[in-house]
Amino acid sequence: MLALFGFLTILIFLVLILTKRMSVIISLILIPIVFALIGGFASDLGPIMLEGIQGVAPTGIMLSFAILYFGIMSQAGLFDPIISRTLRLVKGDPTKIAIGTAVVAMLSHLDGSGASTFLITIPAFLPLYDKLGMKRIVLAGIVALGAGVMNLLPWGGPTARAASALKIDVSTVFNPVIPAMIVGIIWVLIVAYLLGKNERKRIGIKQITYDYQEELSKEEISLKRPKLFWYNLILTIIVIIALVREWLPLPIVFMVAFAIALLMNYPNPKSQQERIASLAPNVITVAMIIFAAGIFTGILSGTGMIDAMAEAMISMIPQSLGGSMAVIIGILSMPLSLLFTPDSFYFGVLPVISQTASAYGIEGAEMARAAILGQMTTGFPISPLTGSTFLLVGLAGVDLGDHQRFIFKWAFGTSVIMTIIAVITGVIPL
Repeated sequence: MLALFGFLTILIFLVLILTKRMSVIISLILIPIVFALIGGFASDLGPIMLEGIQGVAPTGIMLSFAILYFGIMSQAGLFDPIISRTLRLVKGDPTKIAIGTAVVAMLSHLDGSGASTFLITIPAFLPLYDKLGMKRIVLAGIVALGAGVMNLLPWGGPTARAASALKIDVSTVFNPVIPAMIVGIIWVLIVAYLLGKNERKRIGIKQITYDYQEELSKEEISLKRPKLFWYNLILTIIVIIALVREWLPLPIVFMVAFAIALLMNYPNPKSQQERIASLAPNVITVAMIIFAAGIFTGILSGTGMIDAMAEAMISMIPQSLGGSMAVIIGILSMPLSLLFTPDSFYFGVLPVISQTASAYGIEGAEMARAAILGQMTTGFPISPLTGSTFLLVGLAGVDLGDHQRFIFKWAFGTSVIMTIIAVITGVIPL
């Protein structure tokens, strides 16, 4: 009966959010509570939910302050010189422009937000693509690839969700996949080169000039801090090193870094409040989802539903495939982005298949690593289940179906290649 309640909890959760009949946050909180009550766990609900929330608290704090930190860096103009220099270097060569697009998209996605990446990169390059006669679908596709591979970053969403759902430290999930991610980045640059080469063959090379700064509004310009560029860059490098080397817990790193960045760039208290307010919507949404997910996973785990579902699934999986579950998930994770939202997959599906895989000696961290190689990382910029995808195609002025058909094979290839590297490096078992 517990297995049935667990499957119904996940099924109804998926149906409600995929059909948009209920918001993710409300679904994460109320649906598991209903089935826990039906299952007779009323007296245990409070401690179970609190334990779940406590388990995801570090991830929620990390994500919140990571968004704030990189948001401040973006507003202060840390990435502007890189964008401007890239645009000057590429000039009128479609091949260079395509590679430059990928570089800027990946750098812009350091804040982990697909929306901000698209809002920065598409407006910066669209006039250039139009002046040269390059296809807008190439622009949308390259930006999607760049944002996708960079979405593996711990504060990008999927990695944090995977860690939260399985109650694993984020660094345990992310750090081992860094080599695979680096290869993925190289692959994206290669794809950008190939797509750019095709465009150069079609339209040739043209000599034009283009100034990125002219595209900024007066308000955006007033927030820039060009004199602090090197200070911001050094601070960001220190932050990244601290994250990888684990000098401090990840939430503490971003809390301290944000405080320094805000004080350094906007010392006036009123300006500080304005900057925080401008970034607050993204922070609040992410934090609410993470803590709501704590209730969802807490109830599934605390009531024993996950264990019961795992036992049921184990009985249905052929023995010959059990040991290869991590590789299978790694390969299928990108296409699954078309079927599951990040919340439905990481909080609804991953805990079950992870528990099942444990019977074959595969650790939860290994399953989490396999999942993030494609599920809403390389897959999110083509999924109709994410709002940022519509922002991407809307800004670029391309049809969603055309975009999906154009870039699917390249995005899927990115996921497959990273999975291969993950297997070679021993990050996930074959």
